[in-house]
Amino acid sequence: DKVEQTPRSQQDPAGPGLPAQSDRLANHQEDDVDLEALVNDMNASLESLMQSDTVPLLQNGQHARSQPRASGPPRSVQPQVSPRQRVQRSQPVHILAVRRLQEEDQQFRTSSLPAIPNPFPELCGPGSPPVLTPGSLPPSQAAAKQDVKVFSEDGTSKVVEILADMTARDLCQLLVYKSHCVDDNSWTLVEHHPHLGLERCLEDHELVVQVESTMASESKFLFRKNYAKYEFFKNPMNFFPEQMVTWCQQSNGSQTQLLQNFLNSSSCPEIQGFLHVKELGKKSWKKLYVCLRRSGLYCSTKGTSKEPRHLQLLADLEDSNIFSLIAGRKQYNAPTDHGLCIKPNKVRNETKELRLLCAEDEQTRTCWMTAFRLLKYGMLLYQNYRIPQQRKALLSPFSTPVRSVSENSLVAMDFSGQTGRVIENPAEAQSAALEEGHAWRKRSTRMNILGSQSPLHPSTLSTVIHRTQHWFHGRISREESHRIIKQQGLVDGLFLLRDSQSNPKAFVLTLCHHQKIKNFQILPCEDDGQTFFSLDDGNTKFSDLIQLVDFYQLNKGVLPCKLKHHCIRVAL
Repeated sequence: DKVEQTPRSQQDPAGPGLPAQSDRLANHQEDDVDLEALVNDMNASLESLMQSDTVPLLQNGQHARSQPRASGPPRSVQPQVSPRQRVQRSQPVHILAVRRLQEEDQQFRTSSLPAIPNPFPELCGPGSPPVLTPGSLPPSQAAAKQDVKVFSEDGTSKVVEILADMTARDLCQLLVYKSHCVDDNSWTLVEHHPHLGLERCLEDHELVVQVESTMASESKFLFRKNYAKYEFFKNPMNFFPEQMVTWCQQSNGSQTQLLQNFLNSSSCPEIQGFLHVKELGKKSWKKLYVCLRRSGLYCSTKGTSKEPRHLQLLADLEDSNIFSLIAGRKQYNAPTDHGLCIKPNKVRNETKELRLLCAEDEQTRTCWMTAFRLLKYGMLLYQNYRIPQQRKALLSPFSTPVRSVSENSLVAMDFSGQTGRVIENPAEAQSAALEEGHAWRKRSTRMNILGSQSPLHPSTLSTVIHRTQHWFHGRISREESHRIIKQQGLVDGLFLLRDSQSNPKAFVLTLCHHQKIKNFQILPCEDDGQTFFSLDDGNTKFSDLIQLVDFYQLNKGVLPCKLKHHCIRVAL
């Protein structure tokens, strides 16, 4: 204030006791900045901003300001500035043009970007919401959830909340985790239509929500084992009969070449043979020569001719899926029990648009259904098969299901002396095991003589302990056991045990071999007052059914093949 109230002249800028600064200003005029001129320019700019509400912008977006004056003789400072003007100059200036530009830029960004929540909502004022406009989020990117009800073989069900992009493999792994099952990559999700008598296994890559949108209200999902889902990739050479497949190019007959011909979209394999075909809108069936190509399913109107003028389109592969008939004879008057159906995705309850087919045997039906899947999905189907194999190779040996970790680390011990010792000689360990087994038999025989009524009595326990195993299915009929094995895949070594209907004290082993189901009766026999079980009229005897199953899983014996997979029912 003193400087503004008492201005000095340029000739005498210094006080009486200070040296004159005119010489220094003259000497350093080229190097020093004219601060007084810069202050005057800023004051003039602020005054112009206070007088107008908007500020013009240049093409590059910078504010238009007055041009700086050329360096010249310093001017005198203005005599006085009122306090009111100083207060106005210290207040914030609202530049409407810049704010309008920022709002347009923010609107452009929110229209092209998804909604991002503000991590600091407490810092936002009432005028700025913490979340962007909800309409800017595309509907395809929304993480939608949906409830899906899944049934098991015993009728129990579970409602699971899944995402819209969850595949059938993901849902199966979730159900395996929730049901505390062993994940051996054979679980599958089944699309079941009871009113149409159809069912099929979903492919691992299919979206569950998308499949459910094509199902009727009576339809449902089943959680089930299917060991034959990728049987073609395990043994492709013996899968299709030689006369059933024709190639557009010569094949060398190797396993790799056979897989490439089916998976390569440029190749043209054809599956041909006779099938019973049901006429649309009629109850009659006709046996026709049928040809399956990548373009669709055709039938010949003249014998076995495959000329274009003799081929008639029966069904398309793109918007359809292949199903197996559950009760074809009863519901559709099918000539055999090995029926299949090509169902368009748009069909829900109508049976008029279903293309019903029927094969002579189960092997032929499996070949046709596998060929349909291979021609429709191709390499995608092979990737579904390879993903669990690669994961198993990375996690091995910890991923393979074992009976017990402690059993694999057991060693033979000898406790006859004062201290125990480990028996390292295999022959000595085997003889010690035999002696222990004979001693156990003697103890059990002595307990039988004493007549103990304990619930854990050895003779009583050996007759009921098998009921705790997954492979034992209790009192079911022969037809029910065959149906369970067919549903879980006709692969070699698939088995289950059940009570015999003809002999109350006997049991039946139901086994699949070469896609045929066979039954073997397990009869009880007594030796030294103890009950044993045998499959071969007493030549090989076992104290309980668990030992019998363990033996035939390692040895073929009198069976056509070893026991490999057991049928299981899981309660959800």
